This record gives sequence, structure tokens and C-alpha cells, in this order.
Amino acid sequence: MAQTVSWRPKAGEIPTQPGVYRFRDATSRVLYVGKAKNLRARLSNYFAPLSTLHDRTRKMVQTATSVEWTVVGNDFEALQLEYTWIKEFDPPFNVQYKDDKSYPYLAITLGDPVPRVLVTRNRSIPNARYFGPYSRAWAIRETVDIMLKAFPMRSCSDATYKRAQQTGRPCLLGDIGKCAAPCVARVTLEEHKSIALDFASFMGGNDSRYVTTITRRMREAAQAQEYELAARYRDQIAAMETALAKNAVVLDDAVDADLFGIAHDELAAAVQQFIVRGGRIRGVRGWVVDKELDVELPDLVESVLQNAYEDATPPRDIFVPALPDDAPALEQWLGALRDPSSGTRVELKVARRGDKAALAQTVAQNAMNALVLYKSRRSADFVARSQALSDIQEALGMDEAPLRMECFDVSHLSGTNIVASMVVFEDGLPRKDQYRRFSIPESSDDTESIHQVLTRRLAYLRQPEVDDDEGAPRKKKFSYPPQLLIVDGGQPQVAAAQRALDEAGVTGIRLAGIAKRLEEIWLPDSDYPVILPRNSDALFLIQRIRDEAHRFAISYQRQKRRNDIQTVLADVPGLGPSRVKELLKHFGSVSRLKTADAAAVAEVRGIGPVLAQVVVERLRS
Repeated sequence: MAQTVSWRPKAGEIPTQPGVYRFRDATSRVLYVGKAKNLRARLSNYFAPLSTLHDRTRKMVQTATSVEWTVVGNDFEALQLEYTWIKEFDPPFNVQYKDDKSYPYLAITLGDPVPRVLVTRNRSIPNARYFGPYSRAWAIRETVDIMLKAFPMRSCSDATYKRAQQTGRPCLLGDIGKCAAPCVARVTLEEHKSIALDFASFMGGNDSRYVTTITRRMREAAQAQEYELAARYRDQIAAMETALAKNAVVLDDAVDADLFGIAHDELAAAVQQFIVRGGRIRGVRGWVVDKELDVELPDLVESVLQNAYEDATPPRDIFVPALPDDAPALEQWLGALRDPSSGTRVELKVARRGDKAALAQTVAQNAMNALVLYKSRRSADFVARSQALSDIQEALGMDEAPLRMECFDVSHLSGTNIVASMVVFEDGLPRKDQYRRFSIPESSDDTESIHQVLTRRLAYLRQPEVDDDEGAPRKKKFSYPPQLLIVDGGQPQVAAAQRALDEAGVTGIRLAGIAKRLEEIWLPDSDYPVILPRNSDALFLIQRIRDEAHRFAISYQRQKRRNDIQTVLADVPGLGPSRVKELLKHFGSVSRLKTADAAAVAEVRGIGPVLAQVVVERLRS
């Protein structure tokens, strides 16, 4: 017997946040829905050696062909989403929720002359207000028992109510204060119905005004030394505060909305769509698209919505991370997809605060996790890497696949603090131990900087072999020649790099540049670029190398800027490292420090008026 299933995801791909997971079979049918405080820790239990698993668990794991997960804010949200999806997908292995193929609801029979609160699975009671569904009947019964302390309405059966009317004696709930006892006229029918309406309003809207009212009554009772009554109010407040606990997963019953989260970089965008109907998450969609260069988030939102509702009906409210510039026109287009006779328009919104904002944050987090997972899987996949290297070889006319690639990028700030980076990829994976950074003292432009950096790097290729302790010749790591050199830029940068190769007398290395604007691949002495397919693994790999070089150069350039300002300040008499650190900490940025006057600088601990004036003069000189 195999140790575990072949489709097991890597542990590093699974997030450690709380969430809900779904096992699917080969037909995409949901087999099992579960929740976890730590998804990685929980899912690892399913991928233990098969011989150690319970029979039912082993059968489920062997029947499944994939597992997917959705991250939520906390374990309580995971619980809510779990039972919602169990109700939605009816998974065969979640037997604990399949007793009668229905779920318990809390119902308040507002249509009755004497309303009643009850836990029921019957959804056809006339004029009843429903809350739920809930995963366990005992849990909602416990909640009702607590809430009756705050809203003492009828919860007995019709037979019990009639018997109390005939005998003139209330049941036990009336004696212990959990029922206002309308059966024996302790309250009028109108007063009792008012209690029922307050109960329904509280459960439906989470109205905190009741907490404020009861708190005031508790304080008045305590001041009057009616401590038993105050204690009863205290218990009521505790019950209501429990019911008022905010939850980002379950919204108001009337909420029908779609929430979109988009995580994007220069290469791709991951989209997550939470479908909320009746205040519950009824479905989650996710997909990854190639992101066109220079497309801002509002424009990306527009294309995402057009794709999402190509064959689907939009809800009344759609929450997005940013509004497109032509939002009214897009709303009109989406509204036309709904029933025109309903007269209901579609509104695009950005959730700023409250429950919807919390849920939108959860959607955005799932989008970010999806993007990270997509990039890591695509980069780590051996077949994809091999195909990418083969496609690069063919597109650039190379004799062999570029097993070692080096990419160079230049970074500066208005011509100052010029730096460059070199990143190394071997077999399609980064070799961070062989990354290099270059400081360029003086340069006229980016092409000159590229020429200087390549000249310095190619000099290492001419170094002689170094003998090791046993006398065997070996090369230094930095002297290994790459099969492909990539520069960030178009024709001018490629021409400068080729000039460096010619001057160094180095041959056998293919040179290419990637122009950021259109993602074109430029070769030396070529009037036309090489255009790789937008969704090709080859372009993805070249883009990733370029972006890694850019990231490495930017980080070094920022470091130099920080060090530069510290060097300037260190030359000021009386300003040592500690005071320099205090200055930078106080102002938060170099730009704010440079624009500050002497009075503002003097407010820093350890800086007097005289020293502050010297600092200002030195920074502005």
C-alpha cells in the first residue's frame, strides 16, 4: 500500500491561517467539507500514511483527486462557512449533517396572535420570521434559552399554552422569568407581541440599542439596591452581547451581493469571488489571468467583471477593490443582464467599514494566497520549467537550453545613487547565493551603466582556474559562464551589453533584452523583436527573472539612499550614530527631514537649537 496519495499538495503551499477546505473527486463533486484553525496542520492529518488512517478517512482520501481551501478571518468564521457549504454541496462524507437532509432554523411565528419562538426544520410556517440555518440543533436551542432571559416571550407548544389558560397556572418558564406568561394575562397580547418583535429585530439586525437600554436599567436597579433585578439585567446584557458578536461570514438576511478580491503584480492577477445570497456565502470562484502591462487596478476590475458575468446574472450589489473610471456605464451594462422588468439596478461599491469591509478583506486575502500559490506552483513545476527552457531555446535560436541565465537591471534616483543587480537562475530556479550587486560611481545614462556592469561581470570569466587543497583545478562560482544574458531594456540596452561582450572577447553567450512596455524580447542587431505568446511559460520565466533583478536592484538602491543620508549627517560635528538614528526615527523619512526647519529638528531628543541649525544648513547646502 502506498504511503499516501500522489496528488498531495506540498506543505509549503497550504496556508497556516484558519479556513475551510473541500475534497473533490475526479468529477469535481465535493466529497467532504471541513474547517480548521490551522489549515496546514489539519490537512497534514489526511496525508499521513494510508495504513494509519481510519477506514472512512482512508476511503475519502483515496476517492478524492484534489483538495482546495478558502482562508477566513478566524475559526468562528470557518465554522459558519463550513455549515453553509455542507448545506450547499451536500457532501457524502459529512454524515453528521445528513440526518434528515435539512437544517434547523430559529423561527418566530409573528403571524400568530401569541407569537412563539421555536427551533424547527419546517420552512413553511405562515408569516414566520426565520434565522439560520444552523449546523446543530442543540446549539441554537442553547442560544434561545439564553436569549429568553433578555426577551421573555412564549416558547411553549400550543397544547401547553392552552392547558395553562385552562388551569390559570403558567408553566415553569413563566415562574423562572423566561416567559412573560401571556397565558395567564401577566402581560397583554400587545405587550407580548412587542417582546416578540424586539426579539426578531435583535436577531435580524443585531441592534445594540437594546444593550444600551438594559444597561441603563441595570444601573438604575443597582442604585436602588435592587440587586436581584440588577443581576437579571446583567445576565440579559451578557446574552445580547453574545448575540451581537460580529461575524464577517454571515451578513444580514437581505444581503445579496458578490465580493471581488484581486491580487496582482506585473505578471498576473488572481481573482476571488465570494457569492453571498441571503447573507450567506453560497459559493466561491477563483481564477488567474495574465495581467497586461500598464493596466491599473480600476481597469483590471472592469475586465474581471465582464468575464465574471459573461454567462451569469449579477446581484444588486457588487463590491470591488476599486471603482472603474466608467463605473456608471458598467453598472448599466450589468443591470441589463438582470430582469429588465424588475427595475432593480446594479451598484458597484467599495466596502469601507463594517461587516462587508471585513468580508472584503477576507476575499482579498484569499486572492493574495491564490496568486502566491499560482506563481510558486508554476515556477516549481518541473515540466513547466523544462518546457519554458525549451521554448526559450527555440525562440532565441540557441544551440542548447539555457540552464544558467543571468539578468541585469539598473536602478537610480534622478541619476544619483546608481546601482545595478545581477540575479542568477539555474534550471529555471533562482540561485540567490550567486546574486551580485554593483555600485556605479558615475554614469551618463542607463546604457552606459549597463556597459559598465557587464564589463565588470565579464572580467570574472577571464579569471584563471583556482587550485583546491588537493591540487585539482576548479573555477570560482562567479566565473561560470551563463548560456543566456538578459538585460532589462530594449534595443539601446542590448546594444550596450553587446558592446561589452565584444570588448571582453567573450563568445558563446546568447544576449537578449526584455522591453517592459510590450514585453518584447530584443536580440542584438535585430530590427524586430521576438514576440512570445502571452500565456507561455517561456515569457513567464523571463518576466520572473526580470522582476527579480528589478526587486534586487531597488532594494540595494534604497539601502544606499539610507546610507547616504546617514553619511551626510555623520559629518556634522556633535552628531553621532545615536542622534542620527533618533533623527531618522523621529521624522520617518529622509524627505521629511530635509524639509524640516531648525525648530522642528530641535524637538528631537538630544538635539539642541544650535545643533539643529547646523543640521538644517548641512542638509540644504
